[in-house]
Parts: sequence; structure tokens; C-alpha cells
Amino acid sequence: MSGAPYIDMELWRSRVRNSILLRPTGEVTRVIGLTVEVKGIAARIGEVCNILVPGEQFPVKAEVVGFDDNVTLLMPLGDLRGIHPGCYVVPRGKTFSVKVGPHLLGRILDGLGQPIDLEEPDWNNGEEFCVDNHPPNPLSRKRITEILPTGVRAIDSLLTCGKGQRIGIFAGSGVGKSTLLGMIARFCKADVNVIALIGERGREVRDFVERDLGPEGVARSVVVAATSDQPALVRLKGAFVASAIAEYFRDAGKNVMFMMDSVTRFAMAQREVGLAIGEPPATKGYTPSVFALLPKLMERTGMGVQGSITAFYTVLVDADDMNEPISDAVRGILDGHIVLSRQLASQNHYPAIDVLSSISRLMSEIITPEQRARAARVRDLLATHKQSEDLINIGAYVKGSNAKIDDAINSYDDIISFLRQDMNDSSDFEDMLKEFELLVS
Repeated sequence: MSGAPYIDMELWRSRVRNSILLRPTGEVTRVIGLTVEVKGIAARIGEVCNILVPGEQFPVKAEVVGFDDNVTLLMPLGDLRGIHPGCYVVPRGKTFSVKVGPHLLGRILDGLGQPIDLEEPDWNNGEEFCVDNHPPNPLSRKRITEILPTGVRAIDSLLTCGKGQRIGIFAGSGVGKSTLLGMIARFCKADVNVIALIGERGREVRDFVERDLGPEGVARSVVVAATSDQPALVRLKGAFVASAIAEYFRDAGKNVMFMMDSVTRFAMAQREVGLAIGEPPATKGYTPSVFALLPKLMERTGMGVQGSITAFYTVLVDADDMNEPISDAVRGILDGHIVLSRQLASQNHYPAIDVLSSISRLMSEIITPEQRARAARVRDLLATHKQSEDLINIGAYVKGSNAKIDDAINSYDDIISFLRQDMNDSSDFEDMLKEFELLVS
């Protein structure tokens, strides 16, 4: 009819989609440690709830982590201050999500995906993206066939990384994990860097951004920082938020470099959550859920239907013990591991990569037979020198006694010089191959 009023149906659909449905409202009964006990709500594991604190402008967000009889157990995604028995609790009806988009490049976010840099937030163009996604179907993943140069000679020559590969960096404290990550972020040939700093000191965030990453690295990076003073659940969410951002860029066809420092702090956060809800400790105090959660996190990276996520995860090993529980679990999940040696670091050898203790499981499939032979030759020379090092250092070895040891002694200084690299010195892959060829010719 010509006189009928115009009704904008799309406007009403939008309002319906964005409306908050009436839900049963519960109340806080008690708070024990990190756990908030609530009665009167029906919510699912992983669902986000709002805890309404009198006198506060914004509600405290909390996530459902378990149940005990008729009590729902929540853990806050923020500060517990002000929460008391009787506070109203309203389920939001959905799991945690973040807004993603190209506008994230160059930004620094907290563990919940909110900006903490000094720029004004601009999330109007972002799209909602679920944080707890499933890993890609194994049969939908493309095979890893292409080399991804990292710009670090020791990795590109002897531990060559493929596009879509996942590698662990294992080291004790103060051996150079963050510096190595910064080098890879600046020098690698990826389209986008997504960097998760989980459980690190607050001071280290700015140090990493300005010193290790630099302006060039920041421009094509998204940094998610959940520092050690944040609640355990926020530290956990920081890892999943960063993974979700990496997945968004991968699904857009980008080749993403994902870095997480560190898996150990992530595992400690999950241990806190598990112990708080009554989960029994297992290996060295870590709860079973820790070892169930690690593959769920790490399997999300790798090759996708389109695009790729090449991942480097650092593992902070206790007392330089490379066989502690988290190290063992991570090595079994990833496609290779790089071990940083405190002994090499004490000799001013940086990056302090112990190539004899490190391995890339996909290297032999993506490099040429010539490079494979040269890498095997260099490893053999280093292993021979290491076995005879004591005799050489005390002068007990007589030159000419063993031709293999003679070769190792003659080549050792050149090999060590090749493997050393200043943190600001980028190594071109083709130039590296030429130097590598001369090294063992």
C-alpha cells in the first residue's frame, strides 16, 4: 500500500541480535581464594557472567569454570576487589570473544584483547571472533613444503623452519629467549606477527616492544601482554586471545608468525585455576587439566585451509632441567625444539643455540640434499670437537693422532663465528647458503 509507513526491518533485526535477553539472576554466596561461588544461575562451562558490584560503574566479568552440587564456580576476568556475598550475577549467554581486524596491527593489547597502548581505541570496524576455537581438521591442513627464513643463521642453516611449523624454544631464565624472539619477529619473512607475552614482568613488556621488537617489528605486529600480576584466568585468556587473532589473519590468507613467551607461565596459570576448583595435583604439582590444555592451545597453530601460522613457543625450564614435566609435554606436541645453552651464553655466544641438542623435525623434507649434507657435516664436526674438548683444552691431544679430530679443530672457530650473530644483524637466506657452502667446502 502506498500510504503504509516504511519499516526498516534490518534495523529491527540488528536490535534483536544485540538485545540482552532476560536471564535468571543469581547471587554470590562466598568467595574463596580465586573462586566466586554463585547460586541461582544456569550457565555453561566457559560462559561469561557479569558480577554487579554496588557503587562500581562497570560489572566485573567472570567465567564459569566448574560446578559443585547446586553452586556455580566462577573465576574473575579482573579484580576481585569489592565483590561480596549478595552481589547479583547475570549470565551473558555467550563465551568470551574479542574484536579483530586489520586495525590491530601495531597495537598492544591486554590479556582480554583491550588496548593498553596510549593510542585511542578504534574497534568500530572490528568483527567479533570467538576466543575458544577448535583446531583445524587434520585432513584440511596443507602439508608443509616451503621454507620460512627467520633471518637467524643458526636456525636457517641447521634447524631450518618451514612455513606452518611449530617449534619450541627451551631455556632457563636470562639466556636470551626474548632477544631471539625479537630477532625472528624483525627479520622473518611473515606477513604478520602475533606475539603473546604471558606471565612476564611488567617491565619486560616495554623492553621487548622497544628494544627487541623495534619500530619495524611493531608496525606489522600485534602484541598481547598479560603480565604476572594479572589474575590466572586473564593470563590464560591472553594466550587464547593471541591465538584467535593469529587465526583471523590466517583465515584471511596471511602467513602469520605467532610467538608465545612463555608456555610455562601459561601452564602455571592453569595450575592455579585447577587447584582453585579442587582439581588434584599430579606431576610436580601440575594438575591433569594442564596437560590436556597444552595440545588444545598449540594445535590451533600450523597450516590451515588458506594461510599459515608458524609458531615459536618458549619454555622456561626450571633449574635448566630440559626434562621437567612441561618441557616433556611440549616437545611431544611440537614439530621441533631449539635449546638455548647457559654455557654458550656465559661464553658470550649469542644467540646461545645448542645446535647439537636442537632439532627441526621437518627440515629434511623442505631443504635441498646439498644443504642436508652440509648440515650433517657441521653437526658431525661439532659433535667430534665436543667429545674431545677436555683433551684439547688440557693439551693432551697430539695433532695428527686422529684425522677426524683434526678436521673438527681446524673448522671449529669458523663454525662458531658463523653461528654467532648480533641481535641487530639480519641474515639473508641466500647469502647464508653461500657462506654455509664455503664453511664446509
